[in-house]
Amino acid sequence: MQIKYIQDADLKGKKVLVRFDFNVPLTKTEPRAITDTSRIDQAIPTIRLMLEKGASKIIMISHLGRPDGQVNPKYSLEPVAEYLASKLGTDVILSESAIENGVKNLLHLPETKLVLLENIRFLPGEEKNDMELAEKLAQYADVYVNDAFGAAHRKHASTHAINAFFKNRAYAGLLMKKEVDSLAALLDKPAKPFIAIIGGAKVSDKIKTIERMLVMVDTLLIGGAMAYPFLKAKGATIGKSLCSDEDVALAKHLLAADKGGKIQLPKDHVVSDKFDGEPSPCAGTSIPEDKMGLDIGPMTIKSYGDHIATAKTIFWNGPMGLFENKNFAKGTMSIAHTIAANTACFSVVGGGDSVAAVQQSGEAEKFSHVSTGGGASLEFIERGELPGVQALKYGV
Repeated sequence: MQIKYIQDADLKGKKVLVRFDFNVPLTKTEPRAITDTSRIDQAIPTIRLMLEKGASKIIMISHLGRPDGQVNPKYSLEPVAEYLASKLGTDVILSESAIENGVKNLLHLPETKLVLLENIRFLPGEEKNDMELAEKLAQYADVYVNDAFGAAHRKHASTHAINAFFKNRAYAGLLMKKEVDSLAALLDKPAKPFIAIIGGAKVSDKIKTIERMLVMVDTLLIGGAMAYPFLKAKGATIGKSLCSDEDVALAKHLLAADKGGKIQLPKDHVVSDKFDGEPSPCAGTSIPEDKMGLDIGPMTIKSYGDHIATAKTIFWNGPMGLFENKNFAKGTMSIAHTIAANTACFSVVGGGDSVAAVQQSGEAEKFSHVSTGGGASLEFIERGELPGVQALKYGV
């Protein structure tokens, strides 16, 4: 069964319930302001299309943060409502709760087109995939649209259970379509050479992704703290670098499984005695006892860059070092610039830190696709499917 897409939906005069992923970072101090609007910006085309198609009301659902089923003002969607109103040039009404009685009154106001329901995770039924909550939400609308790829790996009421109440009336939004199409292209006969770049903190977090990639790719470039358990497993000393015994054991397992020699590890490093210390070069794979690795070194940048320059398909997840500190950002920024310079390749970046790094590099527009869903993009690659996407296809 195929997903039905919003482009094919008849929305004229219809009330549309839409699940977005407006889980944006906010400042820690009041007044809370959005520090990265990209997740909202990528939802705007779907909203505009629904308005163009004549939707009478658009009722938007999202979560923000982890309020654990409790009302918590610091996770209010008020900054999102204000930003949406400024971007769209029209009023966006924020409800007091996702299921309070006043919501239905808002839907009868003729001048109100856009309603944003307050944080759906204020309700304990959301994360429990509660059918009763899903049914209450479903009563608001004639049509359901899921454009929240970043939440599609969760079996939650607003992404999963709700599909039961919209048989043949559930659609994927524009962003969901772009995400699924781009990631599916990595799994379905990608152009070779196919190179994956995996970084970040822990092997245990990405073991399934790495196992999947070992089967799919021609070369797997490992960087960031992810690299140190692999180096230790091969006998190198890694000083004070981040590394757990569990990750070393997993790295040994992966190295043993790598029959084709696909895994490439750093040849040199940028090290320091502490996270905010002065950087110093470290030639060779081993790191002195009193130092920790915080970035890949120039030899590794050159070696990884040579691989990237010849690739026809690239998937990147995870930075090469502590890129938030400019002293240890060169490796990550070099990867971003080198991928952007390879105009002949299909390039996908997924994962919060990698996306932040690409945005920081100024190269985001040169990537084929920058995924909004970190966990969702990895799970899609591991399994080839997501619960929220399956529910759109088949119902619940």
